[in-house]
Amino acid sequence: MTRPTIRSYLRPYRPALCVALLQVVLINALELLKPWPLKIIIDHVLAHNPLPWAVLADRSPETLIALACVGLVLIYLFSGALNVATDYLTIKIGQRMVNDLRRDLYSHIQRLSLSFYNRRQIGDLLYRVTSDTMALQTLTMNGLFPVVSATLLLGGMFAVMLSVDWYLTLLALAVCPPLLCAIAALNQKMSSAAAQARLKESAVYSVVQRTLSAIRVVQAFTKEEEEEKVFLQASQESLAADLRLYTVQNFYFALVNTLIAAGTASVVWLGARHVLSGELTLGELVVLISYLASLYTPLNNIFQTYGLVQRAQAGVRRAFELLESERGVEEGAKIFPAGGARGEIAIRNVCFGYQPSRPVLKNISLRVAPGEKVAIVGPTGAGKSTLVSLLPRFLDPESGRVTIGGVDIREFQLKSLRRQIAMVLQPPLVFPITIRENIAYGRPEAPLPEIVAAARLAHIHDFIEALPQKYDTVIGEQGATLSEGEKLRVTIARAVLLNAPILILDEPTSALDVETEELVIDGINRLMAGRTTFIIAHRLSTVRQADSIVVLQQGRIVEHGTFSELLRRGGPFARLYRSQFGLHDEERKFRLVK
Repeated sequence: MTRPTIRSYLRPYRPALCVALLQVVLINALELLKPWPLKIIIDHVLAHNPLPWAVLADRSPETLIALACVGLVLIYLFSGALNVATDYLTIKIGQRMVNDLRRDLYSHIQRLSLSFYNRRQIGDLLYRVTSDTMALQTLTMNGLFPVVSATLLLGGMFAVMLSVDWYLTLLALAVCPPLLCAIAALNQKMSSAAAQARLKESAVYSVVQRTLSAIRVVQAFTKEEEEEKVFLQASQESLAADLRLYTVQNFYFALVNTLIAAGTASVVWLGARHVLSGELTLGELVVLISYLASLYTPLNNIFQTYGLVQRAQAGVRRAFELLESERGVEEGAKIFPAGGARGEIAIRNVCFGYQPSRPVLKNISLRVAPGEKVAIVGPTGAGKSTLVSLLPRFLDPESGRVTIGGVDIREFQLKSLRRQIAMVLQPPLVFPITIRENIAYGRPEAPLPEIVAAARLAHIHDFIEALPQKYDTVIGEQGATLSEGEKLRVTIARAVLLNAPILILDEPTSALDVETEELVIDGINRLMAGRTTFIIAHRLSTVRQADSIVVLQQGRIVEHGTFSELLRRGGPFARLYRSQFGLHDEERKFRLVK
């Protein structure tokens, strides 16, 4: 992908940027005019010196005072109006840039592989998308425009001050070399402190996200106090990092202000002597002092903006770093025909590991005929979920390949591939939107009658009809207003509505009571009819419906056969079921048949 840059996000707003820069030029021109009405009053009204402009030479003192006062008001009025307009425009540009960056970042992270998420903390990603992206606006609003404005103002003031008293002007600018030395000395410390502050602050987000997402476990095991200690530790480290940054910044600002104060004092002292000696008029000294105050203000702003920009750059770097992370799953070009993925599914010599030193799948090979129902069983950590995650390309194998109808699935567009696969996963995932929207999540254009039919098949329709808003009832955050069984049946209805030719079931009845399970199994049997189905199974009621069973142990297929065949063999499958469910009678029955 193209390397992201600040310039690339600024490019679409170049016309608005040019308007804002023109406004900045006008603002600075008005700033240069501010002390001149006062000079006219001091030098040409109070001191009775004639004005050099013929149009005003014959005006009375009262008229000159009135014109100077009106001019002063108009200068401040137009300056204030332009400042409001410029702030609005620059903030708007910055916000749109932030929105563009957030769009790209959010779009990018949604398409990263599951391996990426296994290595990252969700809280840190959340902080990068929400807080770090705001740094782009800071660079624009508080970085670019203040520096441009200050540079223009300094140039204009320098030109005017040179024409008034070149010696005092050079004395005023003598403070610049020490300021540049201060920047060079504190640059690295400020940049490092800013990056560390961002890192520690994102760690606080991670702790909060982890705890709140597992709040039931925390409360069930009464771990509130321990989690509070972890949070306080992260918070203290974040605040300490902020304190270090603020200390460096404040030391920097104090040094800058001291140098500026020394320069101001020198100019005032020497300027007063020039007035006393007649080398300078009082009005000219007032202009110089006014410019001096204004001169050091933009100069001070440039150096203070430098510290702000350092912190903002740290945030933008973190956002761009995430945007530059390579997608683990690359797009293909092919799309499935109108009939969908109806061919044989083949997994050939597949190896995969989340870490190179720890393989999860080891040389897996499996062929599944169209419409076949395959149950995948094995102990926890055997690689069952990882194996089925290869099919929708949540993960790509390190070696080997997965094909549908003889075509490597990496050749298909992700959207086309994943539209062929319906999934019912554990735990069941629902969104804080209406039940209708949850069921139609894979097909938002689906009409209500089809949604109702899917809900009936999943045996959730009667429950929905009993709700006050029926299908328009909004589900609570993380499905808090539904039981586990109700959430599961909503996800089953979602899979029914998608009507995909391939189905992945992650033990779809594990959260149901016996009575509800019998109802749902009937719906699942209808759902599986004519579809190639992969079932991650633990319960006998699910496994017995499969055409074949694959037994995984330590990332390898150790057995493959029908339910009755595997029980008769008395191998790993029989031992697994005997240990988990105590199926001695079932096993003995099949051995007697044998």
